[in-house]
Amino acid sequence: MSRLCVAALVLWLVGVGLLAWVFVRGMTASATDGRTEVLLAPAERDQILAEMRQLLQAVDGILDGVRARDPAEGARMIATAARTAGMDMAADVNPVLMAKLPLPFKQMGMSVHQDFDGLAERATQGASRDEILSDLSSITKRCTTCHGLYRLAASR
Repeated sequence: MSRLCVAALVLWLVGVGLLAWVFVRGMTASATDGRTEVLLAPAERDQILAEMRQLLQAVDGILDGVRARDPAEGARMIATAARTAGMDMAADVNPVLMAKLPLPFKQMGMSVHQDFDGLAERATQGASRDEILSDLSSITKRCTTCHGLYRLAASR
């Protein structure tokens, strides 16, 4: 094998290794409060915070549906609210932004979106209020876990 081929192979392997490292670790630093700081451009941070507010609005809509007097109307409200926070919400995220997020952050986020879709489906299939609240509790536990582990920082 020529030296040029070996050099190209080594450069390729280093490049793939760096991309894998960034994909897993993201763009992070240690925060002063013990959490992991995710370093983002101000617009990226604003985008993620807006998505988190949308998730919280979905939780509020689900709780309104649970409180509804008419079970059929409540199920419709729950399904509608849950779908707004499902996988469609995560479909068009910028790949550059996704690369900056650490792998556990991405995994928790994707599981939350998937579970909102699952909650919507269960609501349309007649799940009880207790079952809906149990599903919602499972989702919000991941929210509090993520907020306990990570802090979003706008890099200048």
